[in-house]
Amino acid sequence: MELPAALRGIVGNVHVLTDPDLTAPYAQDWTRRWSGAPAAVVRPGTTDEVAAVVRWCAENGVPLVPQGGNTGLVGAGVPRDGEVVLSLRRLNDVGALDPLSRTIEAGAGAPLAAVQRVAREQGLDVGIDFAARDSATIGGIAATNAGGERVLRQGVTRTHIRGLEVVLPDGSVARRMAGLPKDNSGYDLVQLMIGSEGTLGVITRVLLRLVPVARAAATAIVAVNAVEEALGVLREVRVHCPDLDAAEYFHDDGLQLVVRHREVASPFGRPHPVYLLVELAGDTGTGAADRLAEVLAEAPGVRDAVLAASAADRRRLWELREAHTEAISAAGIPVKLDVALPLNRLPEFERRLPGVVREVAPQAVPVLFGHIAEGNVHVNLIGAAEADADGAVSDAVLRLVAGLGGSISAEHGIGLAKRRWLPLTRDAADLAAMRAIKHALDPAGVLSPGRLFD
Repeated sequence: MELPAALRGIVGNVHVLTDPDLTAPYAQDWTRRWSGAPAAVVRPGTTDEVAAVVRWCAENGVPLVPQGGNTGLVGAGVPRDGEVVLSLRRLNDVGALDPLSRTIEAGAGAPLAAVQRVAREQGLDVGIDFAARDSATIGGIAATNAGGERVLRQGVTRTHIRGLEVVLPDGSVARRMAGLPKDNSGYDLVQLMIGSEGTLGVITRVLLRLVPVARAAATAIVAVNAVEEALGVLREVRVHCPDLDAAEYFHDDGLQLVVRHREVASPFGRPHPVYLLVELAGDTGTGAADRLAEVLAEAPGVRDAVLAASAADRRRLWELREAHTEAISAAGIPVKLDVALPLNRLPEFERRLPGVVREVAPQAVPVLFGHIAEGNVHVNLIGAAEADADGAVSDAVLRLVAGLGGSISAEHGIGLAKRRWLPLTRDAADLAAMRAIKHALDPAGVLSPGRLFD
């Protein structure tokens, strides 16, 4: 009883949840594979309240885990038994946009879509985007260094963050919010916190660099026989269309799941093995659509192509890619592995993966999609959860990825899900340095224990 009472004294009675019916939405991640019973869910409304909660937990040896929109897929933001969940959703304000520096402040709990709306009203945009934009929060995006659909042109999240406010594990508050493009004074605490998955500090506020609005000038889905042909078409488009803004790919099995789940029509009259979605950015009326059509007409390996003729067409084409995660989840609880491959090894990975999975989970159905320009593949294995109870399926796939020179996590992080495989792609010296940083900032291991490291 002491723990809830102390926390209520900081944030108020209504913002400390202990009833299992009320804590349930905070206790399980989006994949439904990671869950736990929190000691309490605490919902601070200010940075000072966050700091007071963290300080109390540190002084009393109570472990806690920060949580944003709870859209993570590796268990980094959900409790294991006995932790306090520190929900940041109430820190959801979006500050005024500075048109001169092209920056905007936002609380850690502000959804990406809310910040996008404010920026777009003034002719600017956030250079980050993905399907979970309505629920993924700015703090969570920073803490995981999220990637998404615009990495090809804009880069990952860390390239868009000019400043952070962060509560350190002892409850002290560090602020780097000046937003100076050039500031070479000492260690870069901002960059250290980005991608740390809540293990080094609790991000409470973010200063984002904005970019000009990228208006879609041409969007197309291209049908090909295999990922080799998709890479070939991508190469041709990149050579002839320097304004390429996004490149995604998926297979026909994923498309059929989306078609059934969303009750939408396929844009093609017959199925094809692989699909490449490409989008050019630029001003309307520049002939981008005609230029893209000409490139696709000449590109080897193109079996068919559909170009968007309107904004509504564009939304329909993007839905076929962005609804994959939702449609796969509706088909069952998948084993989800987010990986990255060198582009020249991606075809080999696709060829070898089915056999590798079949050896440990014969009943599993692989569904692959991702951000092809970065070699980022979202591996979804429907029906493999039972076989992966001891990590056998994950082990087989991640060892294949590492053997091909890839990364075991392209953009989702390590969390609880992948910590045992981190040595596959990080050597002993690298891991020792990371552990030293963790110990220096959080010697008691109060913040997000068990994430990244045992």
